[in-house]
Amino acid sequence: MSGDLDTVMGIAASGLQTQGQRMRVIAQNMANANTTADAPGADPYRRQVVTFRQVFDKEMNANKVTVSGVKPDMSDFTRRFDPSHPAADKDGYVLLPNVKPLVEVMDMRDAQRSYEANLNVIEASRGMMLRTIDLLRN
Repeated sequence: MSGDLDTVMGIAASGLQTQGQRMRVIAQNMANANTTADAPGADPYRRQVVTFRQVFDKEMNANKVTVSGVKPDMSDFTRRFDPSHPAADKDGYVLLPNVKPLVEVMDMRDAQRSYEANLNVIEASRGMMLRTIDLLRN
């Protein structure tokens, strides 16, 4: 039984790690939502997206999740008319990051819920182990 609980806890721990990294990337996106380029023709901050992959862990004999990479979101930048900005083009437009705060907030909420679900699995598994140990002592 201990091996099964170890496996469950290992899978949940991999979920914690990946969702933690996802939350860090989302926070970086939100922090740079207004970061424009310094010079005309240069690109502003580009939103980053975490990608996941499934990895088979031979020791656990189970699939775990891991971050396969952090990739740029290649969606279009938006433009704002601001001829006084140092990065304004000849027509007075500035490219803005492709970060949409509402999307980032929803992604953060989803990552937090996934993180909490994995944490609950670990806590439940730990509780089951402790109850088993108590039963064996009696």
